[in-house]
Amino acid sequence: MRLMPGLRAALGFVLLPLMLGAAVAQTPQDWDKVVAAAKQEGKVSVYSGYLSPTNEAIAKAFEVKYGIKVETLQARGNELRERLRIEQATGRPIGDVSHSAVFVLLSNLQNEKTLAPIGWVPNASRLNANFKPVVNEYFVPIFTINYGLLVNTRLVKPEDEPKSWLDLHNPKWQGKILSDDPRAAGGGRVMFMMTVDKFGPSYQEKLAAQKVTFARDYNESTRRVARGEYPIYIPYILSDFVNLGGLPVKYVIPSEGVTYGSYGVAISKTAPHPNAARLLANFYLSEEVQAIYAKTAHGIVVDQLEEKLPANIEPLVKVKPLVAENFPFLEAATEMAIKIYGK
Repeated sequence: MRLMPGLRAALGFVLLPLMLGAAVAQTPQDWDKVVAAAKQEGKVSVYSGYLSPTNEAIAKAFEVKYGIKVETLQARGNELRERLRIEQATGRPIGDVSHSAVFVLLSNLQNEKTLAPIGWVPNASRLNANFKPVVNEYFVPIFTINYGLLVNTRLVKPEDEPKSWLDLHNPKWQGKILSDDPRAAGGGRVMFMMTVDKFGPSYQEKLAAQKVTFARDYNESTRRVARGEYPIYIPYILSDFVNLGGLPVKYVIPSEGVTYGSYGVAISKTAPHPNAARLLANFYLSEEVQAIYAKTAHGIVVDQLEEKLPANIEPLVKVKPLVAENFPFLEAATEMAIKIYGK
């Protein structure tokens, strides 16, 4: 997951270590003051663009550890960005923490400019080398959503299972692939961007010749494959494997690696509870939270976990990436997808 060439210039700001921000804590003693002030504030409000039970588990763990109440609002990332902008424009701030896809946070920085420097957080030192280049003064990455393939085991024989992203070009799958739409935000757009980065535009041109059917509802797409409407669905969110019990489907991890989207946390520049927000940002990189993400088959961003993972989870956490995220390519990839597949 290297930093793609041109990323710094394209984003319009320099990626920096987490050592900036007003009233920055840079020593354990300073951090103790942040913790004490956070407890005085007593609560923190999170705007999360990721609809997941992990949010509740993390909130409970934070409340148990620090006695600070966490209020979470879950909605689409763009809706939360607009809500935060309106709050700040009207002088009635509510949200403290933005919990969203990194590309959404980057867009927020370039457009709405509603985020504050996050400051030094001790647990940032736990980030592995792949994610340190993604860190800047406004946010930290905290987990990834990893994508593979989903197949119907009644319609696809073991010997015919696609083992590679390239196997999807096999003529036998023409008209039989259901896919998340690459022309809209989501896993389909991530897959489009990364497969073009890896294999070139011809990869998607050949996939278009397969007469792929597009959908925009992950859960319904999984059900359609389970019902036998389609033998293959791409890209499949690997952390959803827990919902496959008893269904005639299985996930496949492509041999070249998975496509993925990284999520991060940032702090509103008008956060009513700035210390609790910074404390929660640090908590996302703790052993407790990274273990919560790992146990639910999300990708983690720290070097290692002390807690041993179940045998069925570990392979999903340790998958390799197809390529690094190429944020500057995102807009161009969307335009390319429309050119290849139509509006």
